[in-house]
Amino acid sequence: MALHFLLDQPVGAAPGDAVTLTGAEAHHASTVRRVRIGEEVTVGDGRGAWLTGTVESVAPREVIVRIDGRTDAAAPSPRIVLVQALAKGDRDELAVQAATELGVDEIVPWQAARSVSRWDAAKAVKGRARWATIVREAAKQAHRVWVPAVAELTTTAALARRAPESVVLVLEPTATERLSALAVEPDEERDIVLVVGPEGGIAPEELDALASAGARLVRLGDTVLRTSTAGPAALAVVSTALGRW
Repeated sequence: MALHFLLDQPVGAAPGDAVTLTGAEAHHASTVRRVRIGEEVTVGDGRGAWLTGTVESVAPREVIVRIDGRTDAAAPSPRIVLVQALAKGDRDELAVQAATELGVDEIVPWQAARSVSRWDAAKAVKGRARWATIVREAAKQAHRVWVPAVAELTTTAALARRAPESVVLVLEPTATERLSALAVEPDEERDIVLVVGPEGGIAPEELDALASAGARLVRLGDTVLRTSTAGPAALAVVSTALGRW
């Protein structure tokens, strides 16, 4: 499989045009991946454009690719959104990475009541940027045409307000309804939102608030999964139900 690289801006290149990798991406291509002149590669903009081309020149700060072909993919619909509670260590980051590889369309960091990790205003900016970097690299590794968005830090109240306009599925080990038993059907106007709690689980008052707003509490099986694995596991179930896999 050809090496894949990402541009930072939407690309309008057509066959015959040249695109230039610069900055960190050029360094990655030239120094880390050691691309060679004449090598076939793919280039995307993370917003649907998929280019195939041949490396024309290589320098540490600039790699030029001559475009041979182009396809444009529509954004996935319905979108699958992962609301990931902040967790200690790197468990939330592991969830973000795996979910990106598995096809999530948006990731929303959530300051849950039982989250050990706490983001103040400054940390929220840095944390979101860190998650966006993880998403970008995971999307590139997975050769994704669309790179998931990373939303701003959300609250339980904001999640509850989202429930009437989305299919909100809260992953809760004590729920009686299985995620695999749900009839998840495509609806272009409604996101499918998977909500994952922190290490200590979702607080009872949060479960009540989300359920009262219209969210459904569902479980994945008979075992209790870590916060780092619950989201990716649920994503696989929903992707299968939607026919993505």
